[in-house]
Amino acid sequence: MFIWIIRSLVIISGPVIGWYQISKNTRGILIGVVVALLVIFIEFLIEKVPLDSIVAGCLGAILGLIGAKMLDYTVTLMDDDKINTFMKAYSLLIKIVFAYLGFIIAIRKKDELSLLEKDIRLTSKKIQEDLKILDTSAIIDGRILDIIETNFLSGVIVIPEFIISELQMLSDSSDSNKRTRGRRGLNLLTKIRENSYVPVKIFGKDYSDIKLIDAKILKLAEDLKAKIITTDFNLSKVAAIHNVVVLNINELATTIKPVLLPGEVLNIYLVKEGKEKKQGLAYLEDGTMIVVENGRSFIGQRVEIVVTNVLQTSTGKMAFANIKEEIK
Repeated sequence: MFIWIIRSLVIISGPVIGWYQISKNTRGILIGVVVALLVIFIEFLIEKVPLDSIVAGCLGAILGLIGAKMLDYTVTLMDDDKINTFMKAYSLLIKIVFAYLGFIIAIRKKDELSLLEKDIRLTSKKIQEDLKILDTSAIIDGRILDIIETNFLSGVIVIPEFIISELQMLSDSSDSNKRTRGRRGLNLLTKIRENSYVPVKIFGKDYSDIKLIDAKILKLAEDLKAKIITTDFNLSKVAAIHNVVVLNINELATTIKPVLLPGEVLNIYLVKEGKEKKQGLAYLEDGTMIVVENGRSFIGQRVEIVVTNVLQTSTGKMAFANIKEEIK
């Protein structure tokens, strides 16, 4: 409401100032109205431009004007009448050109300056560090902390500020499930930052013009030439389209599951009945289900089994086995 009052005052004062300061006739009023509307239009344009672009553009224009002034001073020292005459004739044009170039260069290159935040260094060709961006799903999942503490991960872990903001938003949610996930993520994030195996850097840049978190992560990965660590299947697929390398923790877990072979002897704990008569079910630590024939009477006990067959299903591996004592 307040901003509209100010705009109304600008529109009213325009023709009034035009009447008193320019010309006390219709021409002065029209000029005042046009100037007032132009000010409002510029204000609307500025509202849509990110603040960092405005600041960078203004600084670039100032540096451009300083460069033009230094050029003018250098030419004056040369004591060449032709050059001095040329510089005086086109002094305003040169200043406008330098200010424009400074403005444009600053806006185009401001993202590269932001890459210098938090000691993430950028050279003209490539980033020197091996950077890996953690997304929200990887932090909440928690297994990344175990991977870090086994010293299998190298390089530098980058955690964007907008990921921290998302975790904080989840932890403040009215939904109990989201609140639990958010608080778990913040607790794990603290442990990740305190680890002594891999350096962790918080990256402050936000892409205010991008709404989706996944899109922000992809843009940041492209800017930093970084890899993304996630458990999100959809993000992995979209990242592949953008030629961004993804380290999916779920794929890693599937790859390093223990290999079961027919004839292998295991000591397992039977937890419940199977679908068929007399079957018992057990689960390995990686989630692999083992169906034990004639194992129903051993439910709630640890027994030795012999693997007879292993099947790969859409949900993972499933093994069939017999009680070792019965085989004898």
